[in-house]
Amino acid sequence: MSESIKPNVQPQELNIASTPEQAANAATTEFIEQNSIEEETPQVQTEDVDTTDVNENSKPATRQEIVDRLKAIAESGDVLTCKAEVESLKVLFYRLRTAELEIAHKEFIAQGGDAELFIPQPDELEEPFKSNMSIIKAKRNEWIAAQEAEKNANYEAKMELLSQLQALVEKAAQETPEVNEFKALQQRWKEITNIPQDKVANMWKQYQLLVEQFYDVLKINHEFREYDFKKNLEVKTKLCEAAEALENEEDVVAAFRQLQQLHNEFRETGPVAPELREEIWTRFKNASTVVNRRHQDFFESKKDAENKNLEQKVAICEEVEAMLNNVPATYQAWNDATQKVLDLQAAWREIGFAPQKMNMKVFERFRAACDEFFKQKSEFYKEVKNAVSANIERKKSLCEQAEALKDSEDWKATADKLTKLQKEWKEVGPVPQKQSELLWKRFVGACDAFFEKRNAATSSQRSVEQENLKQKRAVIEKIKAIDTNLPGEEQTRMVAELAKEWNAIGHVPFKEKDVVYKEYRDATNAIYNALHVNANERKLANFRNNIGKGGNSLQREREHLIRQYEAMKNEIATYENNIGFLSVSNKKGASLVDVMHQKVEKLKKDAEVILKKIHLVEDEIEKGNK
Repeated sequence: MSESIKPNVQPQELNIASTPEQAANAATTEFIEQNSIEEETPQVQTEDVDTTDVNENSKPATRQEIVDRLKAIAESGDVLTCKAEVESLKVLFYRLRTAELEIAHKEFIAQGGDAELFIPQPDELEEPFKSNMSIIKAKRNEWIAAQEAEKNANYEAKMELLSQLQALVEKAAQETPEVNEFKALQQRWKEITNIPQDKVANMWKQYQLLVEQFYDVLKINHEFREYDFKKNLEVKTKLCEAAEALENEEDVVAAFRQLQQLHNEFRETGPVAPELREEIWTRFKNASTVVNRRHQDFFESKKDAENKNLEQKVAICEEVEAMLNNVPATYQAWNDATQKVLDLQAAWREIGFAPQKMNMKVFERFRAACDEFFKQKSEFYKEVKNAVSANIERKKSLCEQAEALKDSEDWKATADKLTKLQKEWKEVGPVPQKQSELLWKRFVGACDAFFEKRNAATSSQRSVEQENLKQKRAVIEKIKAIDTNLPGEEQTRMVAELAKEWNAIGHVPFKEKDVVYKEYRDATNAIYNALHVNANERKLANFRNNIGKGGNSLQREREHLIRQYEAMKNEIATYENNIGFLSVSNKKGASLVDVMHQKVEKLKKDAEVILKKIHLVEDEIEKGNK
């Protein structure tokens, strides 16, 4: 359009004022108008940059406060300037939710709950949070639509002013210039500011060309024009100096915004002498280029950092998603996988923001993968629970079958049936420890009742059993005679050798077997307990003196001890369950049961030591919180 608005005007054809009074009036008018002449200025690179954030001193402390703040923003009439705050509140909302879940999870465990069975409570704040976010987004879209409509209307108004200005320039070439009308058009032009950005440059060039053409045809007092040029040069020189000083401004974004203001002032300042126009503009443009380049570099650097953060977050998402395709099959495997997911969640929180368009999407992807992981874990525990229930019913059935056979006197056939039932018992999966002990006592009681009756009926070896009884009592006396002042390793070795001797001895009379076995176990336990207690006391004293000195936080040390404690409990349960599979009616079974009983006792005492360590760490944590 700039090509079409070129009036065919020749300076020599102007109607110059015919009297001195008219010349003076025209000169004065032009001098005043020179302060409003604008000069062509290219569009400065602009970018919708959001650098505001929630003030750290006023940051909401709870998720309810965040919802209240979002509601206040949604009800206000100004949602545009709060864009950065809204984004920060959204991130903080989900961060606090994650922290609440972690605290609830720890409290659940501290109250004795199984960490694997923890189920988060429904989030009552998520619905009002999303509702307020939707209102804010809708209002922001309405504001943008209104702005676009206003820009288009202003564009049409300015196009009309250009047509009027074109007519005024053409009229000035034939008659006395209408300076007041020109001034009114300029004023109306300045009052219309908000137009589409892509039309600013072309429209401004058209306007600048017409303004310069109008002043070129005035041809009035050269002295006033030169004076105006001089004043404009002074103003534009200061604007150049101010733009050049922005190179040293540390805040790149603030420097860029100040430059926009300087461009507005440069544009509003009238022209300088024609021979200086290119020079002064080049100086201002060069200073602007430096600021624009710093501004662009700053956001490119920020963009690179956010892209790297996005790559790290995508890698974490892929790692969790890969775990979903390799579902664990055991408790321990699930514990290890859960710890890995928790570690990945902690790593996620250490990574900064991704690009704005992808930040929420990648977070939703990560959260969906984690939710699916814990869903599969919950389903696994439900299946295990169902399997345990089936195992309980199966063991009850075996108990009933054994009880039905215990009074039989068909020794061979019944013994074979009970042996078969014992094999089936071993094949049954695990059940809870309390029920396992009760069911085992019931089952082994029925089996023992039969075998005791059978042994009583076939007691031809009583004399041998009496001799065996004397030999086992002799072994007990040897154990009692071990010197407790000897090193612990020597005492342990001697007990182990005597245990071999004990196991090599055959059966004793049935009525005496429990009594003599108790004496044997009490004697060995006395040795082991003495050694173990002393060792445990040393361990606790050493641990008490070194709490928190290993480089780990007290919280992490507590979690490590809890995992050790749970592992020992599982191992104890395994041994006790396995003891139930063994028959004590023969020599080999009895010896293995003895060894396993000793291991269980030792594990229980080790577990007690771990539990005491946990209490010591918790005491230290409580002291630190006071």
